[in-house]
Amino acid sequence: MIQLTLDTSREFAQDMMRAKGIIDVLIPRGGAGLIKSVVENSTVPVIETGTGNCHAYVEKTADIDMAVSIIVNGKTSRPGVCNALESVVADREILPRLLPPLAKELTDRGVTIFADKEAMAYIPGAQEATEEDFAREYLDLKISVKTVSGADEAIEHINRNSTGHSEVIITRDDAAARRLTTLVDSACVFVTASTRFTVGCEFGLGAEIGISTQKLHARGPMGLNEIVSYKYVVSGDGQVR
Repeated sequence: MIQLTLDTSREFAQDMMRAKGIIDVLIPRGGAGLIKSVVENSTVPVIETGTGNCHAYVEKTADIDMAVSIIVNGKTSRPGVCNALESVVADREILPRLLPPLAKELTDRGVTIFADKEAMAYIPGAQEATEEDFAREYLDLKISVKTVSGADEAIEHINRNSTGHSEVIITRDDAAARRLTTLVDSACVFVTASTRFTVGCEFGLGAEIGISTQKLHARGPMGLNEIVSYKYVVSGDGQVR
């Protein structure tokens, strides 16, 4: 059964959060404020979906054209969704080849770039990034750029700032790809593909319920299977243990 409520007030939402024993689970779909409110105030179990500070790590062996294409797609195809790309993390060695063409493609599409001092040297008009900028989910035509000295520093930066949603490594080095996909603690980790693929229909799940950023039970894109439960029915004939 599907039932809709016409009451969209905050008071009714609070009543739903306290309806333990009547409602089995709540799945907040909305901004960070809504998700935080439900997680902190609900007595009903919650599947936390949501916020996506998604990163692209451009490793030193990456194909430049491919990297530019993936980053531009991730940032500009739909900047207001949770699987949009919010931050570029780039190896120091690749900055001179990557950033000039990437900056042109992004700025031509109206993207504001916040970069560390080292990256700013290759990005005309970039604004200097703060630590808060690297942790921000922009949901807008804005992106941050962080310089790192290799995969380990990139992994540390991503795990510190990520919301556990989706990350990508752009590389031609299989060992670097395996290291990042193993050590980055996010629901979805891509190798040389856009974070925009984090969606239920692309994962073959049918109608999407949300993107779970937690670890218990459902994680990543959720379809109907992730929100149904099960029970055990055991038939006996007097057996004992």
